[in-house]
Amino acid sequence: MTQTASPGHGFPDVVDMDAWEAQREELLVREKAHTHEGDAIAAARRRLTMVEVDGRTEVVGADGPVPFVDLFEGRDRLVVYQHMWHDGAPHQGQCEGCTVSAWHLQDATYLHQSGVSLAIVTVGEWNEVEPFVEFMGYDTVPWYSVRDAPAPIGGEMGYIACFLRVGERVFLTYRTTGRGVERANPSMGLLDMTVRGRGEEWEVQPEGWPTGQQACWSWRTDEKGTPTWGESSRPTPQWTRPGALFVPLRPSYGSGRLGALSVSAVSRPAARPSVPSPRPRPARRRSAGSPRGTGGTPAAWSRSARSSRAARRPRR
Repeated sequence: MTQTASPGHGFPDVVDMDAWEAQREELLVREKAHTHEGDAIAAARRRLTMVEVDGRTEVVGADGPVPFVDLFEGRDRLVVYQHMWHDGAPHQGQCEGCTVSAWHLQDATYLHQSGVSLAIVTVGEWNEVEPFVEFMGYDTVPWYSVRDAPAPIGGEMGYIACFLRVGERVFLTYRTTGRGVERANPSMGLLDMTVRGRGEEWEVQPEGWPTGQQACWSWRTDEKGTPTWGESSRPTPQWTRPGALFVPLRPSYGSGRLGALSVSAVSRPAARPSVPSPRPRPARRRSAGSPRGTGGTPAAWSRSARSSRAARRPRR
């Protein structure tokens, strides 16, 4: 093995191609075992029992109220992402973790080819959800409000749920949350292939290497792309959207109004201001037992931000 100088402290050793390929082959054995175990788990998942749900449950989408069974669009399988919602919050106050998932779920072409439909649901009122969907450019996968629907169609959000249709009967076959929803996010898998990984402090790194930042550090940024969870932040993809404005807020978010501005006013496409003005404090995940969102004040959102970041720290 020929070893040459490393580019500096905190980098892998530098070796010749033959030595690298030998190490790569050793790792490949473990990767294949991991893949085969995943196949075995998927087989067990397919053999889970299922629970019948009421396919006539009313949900609300762009065309008004429809029965839940309509989300199958004539197919026999349906995957649903259940997006958290903060009542009365502006677009920048909606859940950054759910944005990570929803942003990656904008094309169902291959699912449709396999006989599977895809939809995103949330417990927000449709009159709030609709302008948010328009602002985000979510125009390829349908969204629905399940505010008045019982679990598992409504209820607690932050899940991926899978359903089966047999005629007009509907069954829940699988549901996952936490790191289970990473399957919807190929960016995580690609980051895991890189030498720095996700750049999060929980990841195991060689001694002397950068230790990373707190979990989910990249999910909110300011207008310059600087990671921050402060009042200048938005869920990161929102900065690509027309109308990503600085909006001065007043502490009346729970009423569905942003002081003198309505939620819909924030979504109007407009050029970015050349001089930044104050930005609102973001809303965070709702507390347990409040499936309809939090609303509340910026201080409450800040407390929720700290607790939800801690809850999302990966457990190994």
